[in-house]
Amino acid sequence: MTTDATRTAHLTPVTLPDKPSVDGLEAKWAAVWQQNDTYAFDREAALAADRSQIFAIDTPPPTASGSLHVGHVFGYTQADCLARYQRMTGKHVFYPIGWDDNGLPTERRVQNYYGVRGDATLPHDPDFTPPQQGGDTKSSKAANQLPIGRANFIELCEELTVLDEKTFEDTFRTLGLSIDWNVQYRTIDDRSRAVAQQAFLRNLARGEAYQSEAPGLWDITFQTAVAQAELEARDYPGHYHRVAFHTDDPAAPVYIETTRPELVPSVVALIAHPDDERYAALFGSTVRSPLFGVEVPVLAHPMVEMDKGAGIAMCCTFGDLSDVIWWRELSLPTRSVITRNGRLQAETPQWLAGGPGEALYAEELAGKTTFSARKAVVEALQASGDLDGEPKATQRKANFFEKGDKPLEIVTSRQWYIRNGGKDADLNAALVARGEQIDFHPAFMRSRYKNWVEGLNGDWLVSRQRFFGVQFPVWYAVDAEGDIDYDTVLTPDESRLPIDPLSQAPEGYTEDQRDQPGGFTGDPDVMDTWATSSLSPQIAAGWPLSGRADGELGNDSELFAKVFPFDMRPQGHDIIRTWLFATVVRAHLEHDSVPWTDAYVNGWILDPDRKKMSKSKGNATTPLGMLEQNGTDAVRYWAAAARPGVDTVDDASQMKVGRRLAIKILNASKFALGMSHHGLPDGAEAPLADDLPTLVGRVQNPLDRAMLAGLAEVVQAATDAYDGYDYSKALDATEAFFWTFCDDYLELVKERAYGSDSALERAEVESARAALQVALDVLLRLLAPVISFATEEVWSWWHTDSVHTQPWPVVEEIAAGAEGGDPRMLQVVGQALAGVRRAKSEAKVSMRTEVSTTTMNGPEADLELVRAAEADLRSAGKVTGEVGYAATDSFAVSDTALVEATPSA
Repeated sequence: MTTDATRTAHLTPVTLPDKPSVDGLEAKWAAVWQQNDTYAFDREAALAADRSQIFAIDTPPPTASGSLHVGHVFGYTQADCLARYQRMTGKHVFYPIGWDDNGLPTERRVQNYYGVRGDATLPHDPDFTPPQQGGDTKSSKAANQLPIGRANFIELCEELTVLDEKTFEDTFRTLGLSIDWNVQYRTIDDRSRAVAQQAFLRNLARGEAYQSEAPGLWDITFQTAVAQAELEARDYPGHYHRVAFHTDDPAAPVYIETTRPELVPSVVALIAHPDDERYAALFGSTVRSPLFGVEVPVLAHPMVEMDKGAGIAMCCTFGDLSDVIWWRELSLPTRSVITRNGRLQAETPQWLAGGPGEALYAEELAGKTTFSARKAVVEALQASGDLDGEPKATQRKANFFEKGDKPLEIVTSRQWYIRNGGKDADLNAALVARGEQIDFHPAFMRSRYKNWVEGLNGDWLVSRQRFFGVQFPVWYAVDAEGDIDYDTVLTPDESRLPIDPLSQAPEGYTEDQRDQPGGFTGDPDVMDTWATSSLSPQIAAGWPLSGRADGELGNDSELFAKVFPFDMRPQGHDIIRTWLFATVVRAHLEHDSVPWTDAYVNGWILDPDRKKMSKSKGNATTPLGMLEQNGTDAVRYWAAAARPGVDTVDDASQMKVGRRLAIKILNASKFALGMSHHGLPDGAEAPLADDLPTLVGRVQNPLDRAMLAGLAEVVQAATDAYDGYDYSKALDATEAFFWTFCDDYLELVKERAYGSDSALERAEVESARAALQVALDVLLRLLAPVISFATEEVWSWWHTDSVHTQPWPVVEEIAAGAEGGDPRMLQVVGQALAGVRRAKSEAKVSMRTEVSTTTMNGPEADLELVRAAEADLRSAGKVTGEVGYAATDSFAVSDTALVEATPSA
């Protein structure tokens, strides 16, 4: 932090507007900042500086899927306040921006916007024109979407994300984010693809990435696998069905309770807790499934809840994650009937063939949706007498993809995984330890990270069966019989990246060998979007790509070595388990490091019902209307007034407070500067404002020194707060002092600053004028990180440079002017003035009515402070007669007599 107390600004003759207004400031100053590159990162200067003088921010790349919402405004503003502070402390702030434009949200938007859906079996049409441009409620349904080839679909994704990102940039510029717009990336651009593919290939070479065919969560709407971190447990309506399994004793069936009777054809075991005496005699025996007569064992497992339902569970492959655990740990067979499209398989399963339920399956269940199959099975159970009583309505918990609308199914598929400590205790412990190396703000957010890591039960599933994403840079050999040999993985040299294995051949092969016996086939899947955005520091800072020179594909080895690990990751607490954790995993595996030293975690925005706002829930407001209605400074104030990590209600009243503050900054500043340059002859050119050290040296009056002493305390409090990532605490301290400055100090000194009393010594007048300019200079810099437009406007009235490139204020700057000042003086004398004015208000007379006598009551220390500032109190309160002083325990004003008690009009 700079401690240069002799700072000089670029000064200009003071020019005050006739009617200052907050309206239009956003367009005016955003254009200036863009033209002047005000927030550009000076790479060369940074490389020459000590690392401690650089502050690198891993900015969240928002998902390019339509529009921003109010939550973006909230979190990004808070991060921007911290960035602006760091820049003002003299640091080189590396503040890039990325756009997360690949993945499911983008594909869904393209489907709805253009009325299409991708189909990998269709060829590319070079003359394709989409059936619509813009959303349509009909096009949100797959049946109403036109199937198009993979290449055409990707082209539309590219086209729409570019349009969305331009809109996002315009909004962020209006919001006043001090991002370096010269450093942008897209998670689907060539550099991002190459970085993600290079990291994956290295994960693969070290054994950290692997492929496995296993049961996993599947979204039937998006037709893709889903990772543990993307799950949401939601209430889902259902019914409990009490179903009989048969033993050798017809009079002693075993009843289970299930919400998914359609899975009875896939049952592989009944499982109870080993300590449950009700079923102890059955362990090791078999029972027959209802309707289908399949023999299944009765087994014990400690994960079964004895007090849930009947205390014995039907294990199917697969109904939920418990089934997967039982299947794996008890070495059970696989009898899957649910397919990837959410329907029961069309062919009668082998284990049902020849059994009593073969016809039932073929005629009533084959190819049906789970809903239709459930209805058919229940009807059959009722008819056979195997359903005990009527189904009982319930709300069951079901796993959903966070962006999906239907419960997930569990199907067996071949997927790529990256090890993340879910199956490796040593890696898990190492990743928990990485969390200890990161300073979380607020600190309690670390526990969310730790709890997530310690609760992992599987590795990170990184493959997706979609179109618009980063391809896995691998091929597989095809054997002589034409079968894919998944054990023979073909990889490219890193210098070839990025690679599209569906359009490029591996080394040693030609394109005509694709999908031919003895040839190769490309991996059709794409990476989970987090697999790319988890590398955002590496993408933005120039992590070297193998075989590429600096400057090629964004390589910048010098910069990366200088700024990595970054200093700050700002983000919401809902993606600690995804983006934050995934970024830690990638940095740990690739660099044996944390990706940043500090993580600032913002809260959610809640709607009036205190529910999280999100586009998917339809309760999120767009920021442009909010910014236009209230003004950017008002919105920034609302965001910065919220405590770090605290969920906040979308509150228009708080924005009104922020707008009032921005307006007051303009008006009070004009008033203060007008007083400090009062008395110029008409038509005379205003003189240059004086530099700060000169002004500080002129402050002599006790009240002026008291004000600056109080301001020095605020400077220290705000600095300490920002150093602790608490922008809201800094704003609280600064705002409280600013209103005291406006309501008390300006009123107390305005007569002296105007020089209205010819008997006043010139030094007294100069002291007030100097103190006003010093306070304004410091307050504008203190408020600049939050109220970015109004402070820039006022600064321009007497400076040629930007307030945002000025040093953060330090106590040393004003120490000489504050020396000997008691900060309590302004408070106490302000109370005295308020007491005098209250008497006039109660008498319903003008504030200009003169006071003949008044008495100050209070502790002797307070009375001494009033005596020292009595001249200013007399001027401000129009006290022409005697001021009495009486020692009491608490401060009050009494016995105020008015010269003329004529009621005001």
